[in-house]
Amino acid sequence: MDREKIYEQLKIDEGCVLEVYNDYLGFATFGIGHLIKLNDPEMGQEVGTPVSEERVKECFNTDVEVAIAECEALFKDKWEDYPGTLKEVLVNMMFNLGRTRLGKFKKFIGAINEGDWNKASIEMMDSRWAVQVGPRANRLRDRVQSL
Repeated sequence: MDREKIYEQLKIDEGCVLEVYNDYLGFATFGIGHLIKLNDPEMGQEVGTPVSEERVKECFNTDVEVAIAECEALFKDKWEDYPGTLKEVLVNMMFNLGRTRLGKFKKFIGAINEGDWNKASIEMMDSRWAVQVGPRANRLRDRVQSL
């Protein structure tokens, strides 16, 4: 799994904003979809407050570690055996959806656990998520189909 590739993909998919902004739900956010937490120095900063690229990368690294740990928990013992490309796709989806919502993709997860990449690529597209994220879902599907 190439973490730099994940970083570059998520910069495109999530966007990268070098200032504090309110996300679509009104929560203070910056960088690559980093929700500002109580212990973040950016907590309480006004919308528009600049955030350095270094700080964005630091928060991204923490956030992606959480996404990887959640993937490891969701996919259990099989995670280590998955191809790097598949891990990158799953981390991307986990970063976007979180474990609770990704965990509801039962048929997709079943296909992944069976190693049926074609079925997995079909199941991931049979979701409201795929409609909402459009080209992102198509690109991730194509990566799964290529396995």
